[in-house]
Amino acid sequence: MKLTVVGTGYVGLVTGTCFAETGNYVTCVDIDANKVAKLSGGEITIFEPGLEVLFARNLKEGRLTFTTDLAAGLADAEVVFLALPTPPGEDGSADLSYILGVSDQIGKLLKDYKVIIDKSTVPVGTAGKVHAAIAKNYSGDFDVVSNPEFLREGVAVDDFMKPDRVVIGTTSERAQKLMKDLYAPFVRQGNPIIFMDEKSAELTKYAANSFLATKISFMNEIARLCEKLGADVDMVRKGIGTDERIGKRFLFPGIGYGGSCFPKDVKALIKSSTEVAYDFKILNAVEEVNELQKLHLVSQIKAYYNDSLKGKHFALWGLAFKPNTDDIREAPALYIIDALLAAGATVTAFDPEAMKNVKRLLGDSIAFAEDPYSALQNADALIIATEWNEFRTPVFEQIASLLKTKTIFDGRNLFEVEQVRGLGFHYQSIGRP
Repeated sequence: MKLTVVGTGYVGLVTGTCFAETGNYVTCVDIDANKVAKLSGGEITIFEPGLEVLFARNLKEGRLTFTTDLAAGLADAEVVFLALPTPPGEDGSADLSYILGVSDQIGKLLKDYKVIIDKSTVPVGTAGKVHAAIAKNYSGDFDVVSNPEFLREGVAVDDFMKPDRVVIGTTSERAQKLMKDLYAPFVRQGNPIIFMDEKSAELTKYAANSFLATKISFMNEIARLCEKLGADVDMVRKGIGTDERIGKRFLFPGIGYGGSCFPKDVKALIKSSTEVAYDFKILNAVEEVNELQKLHLVSQIKAYYNDSLKGKHFALWGLAFKPNTDDIREAPALYIIDALLAAGATVTAFDPEAMKNVKRLLGDSIAFAEDPYSALQNADALIIATEWNEFRTPVFEQIASLLKTKTIFDGRNLFEVEQVRGLGFHYQSIGRP
């Protein structure tokens, strides 16, 4: 097939590249001429493991092209994916201006039947709004489909190429057949393509992310309780995670969830509920717990230093909201940095991928190191904010030799408590005695 993907962010670039990998011809459209020039020249603009190889191969084979010209992108396409940003507004609602603006342009450019697909995470009812925006300028036949993405940053390529399920919202038989053919190469092992109406598909994405966020906040609450009762959250996690009704995933306590999806989607679902006069009590609590959890480690640090951080210097390992990405949107590390600076402390940080993005955001307010150990020099303590694999088995003797005192505050529970304390460190983590 010939496909067009409008938007070349995390979702758009992964979507376009992976569809090209299965033999489709994909044109990616973006209004950012500088980004389009980089992508056309073979320079990938996001960090996503496994994507670069597929990107280079399909660019070379001519199955993946980039343009700023929407009309050219639409000309021969059978399917058009809208992978545009939906940032949260001040009231938590998803901003649909990008999607509806492009839909308006598409309506002016359409000349024949096409399937327009909402790939972005959008509130219930957006497919209808997109249809109306296109129909305002085009009276011919077309379909609007909701096809939410379930990609995890860091493993997005695997998630796309081997999806647990594909959710497609449409009541059009013509669109159903086309979408089934399009996704057939990705579900050869029998994972389902689930067809439903557009509104149910839109709500499915919000429900999935909000449920995962709920599991995280629940375990962070359990961790806080463990700290007060003297229990070990790792043991509790293992004890409940082996129950197949609960499952092992998303039960790791820490310093809260971040990224582009969970915070935005929880807010948007709360807002959608409010608009229909429904008080979504659980999600309100999930969001409240997460906001408190982002600064829980700072509370531990302040308590250790008798609430006086002025003049203290900290090494910080990890800036991205999760490992294997350079994404810092709503990253808990940024909240920790702000709190430390506000208390009069200074910070030297290291992250394998996200430092460039943080430099653009924070400038010279913190220092950056070339490697994890360089960040430790002259630091009073080490703070761990992202669970990168390279942080999991450090040389503790080298850490001890570089820090002023053998003190570690671990927001991701990377190390065994007894092992680290046996080496003479003061070691505080989340929910463990």
